[in-house]
Amino acid sequence: MATTDTKPSYHASDDQNPISRDPSILSGTAVFRGTRVPVGILFEYLAAGDSIHAFMNQFPTVSQVQIVAVLNDVREKLHEDDNWYLVEDTA
Repeated sequence: MATTDTKPSYHASDDQNPISRDPSILSGTAVFRGTRVPVGILFEYLAAGDSIHAFMNQFPTVSQVQIVAVLNDVREKLHEDDNWYLVEDTA
């Protein structure tokens, strides 16, 4: 029996990308598509120890699907370059 992957792909086209940049919206800051909510605020919430649900309560125009898509995109980018965080020792 064949299995199907029901996880949506957010790389197929710009329309499916969870992040949008438009010079006329917050001067081109990366926002959740269809909103004026900067993606960076999600990471500020998470860094402060807040939950995704706390973020969604504060920014109801952002869906959980969009949040998960952004986190998945970041995870995939990290896997593309496993050493991105390494800094060359210049000492």
